[in-house]
Amino acid sequence: MILYLPLIDSRKHMTIKVGDKAPDFKLLNHEVKHRKLSDYRGKKTAILFFPGAFTGVCTKEMCTIRDNMSKLNSAKANIIGISVDSPFALAQFRKENNLNFELLSDGQREVSRKYGTLDEKFVGLEGLTAAKRSVFILNGEGEVTHTWVSDDPAVEPDYDDIIQRLN
Repeated sequence: MILYLPLIDSRKHMTIKVGDKAPDFKLLNHEVKHRKLSDYRGKKTAILFFPGAFTGVCTKEMCTIRDNMSKLNSAKANIIGISVDSPFALAQFRKENNLNFELLSDGQREVSRKYGTLDEKFVGLEGLTAAKRSVFILNGEGEVTHTWVSDDPAVEPDYDDIIQRLN
C-alpha cells in the first residue's frame, strides 16, 4: 500500500521567533524605490505590518507611530510600515496622514508570508488577503528581539512597549 501525504508549503507556515535572523527582503517603498531590510542594518528597527492603508485602525496605528516619532528618533531607530497596498496607495496614505517614516509595499505578499503574518482569509472573506497587524523589533544586526502578531485586525499593538523596546 502506498500512502500519499499532502505537500505542505513550509513558506506558508513560517513563524519568526525571538533570536531568529530576520529574513531579508526587497520591496518597493512609497517613492517606488527598492528597499531591502539589509539597508536598515546598524540600528534597531521596528517592522510594523498593517492590513491596509486608509482603514480606520491602520490609520490610527500609523498616526500613533507618527505622533511618537520624537521618542523613537531619540532612540535612533528605523521604523518601517509594510502592507499589501501598492506603492502608489501608500504614497497617498503617507501624504494624507503626514507620516514621517517609510512605507513598503508587499503587493506580492511574499514578505508577509515569510514573516508568518499573511492572513489568507482576511476578515473571514475567502480570496481576500492582507498582512496581520504585527510588530517585529530587530537589533542592529537584524536579529529579532521581539514579536507581536494579532489574529484580530481591530487589535492595536502596545505602543509604549514598542517605544520602550526601541530605546
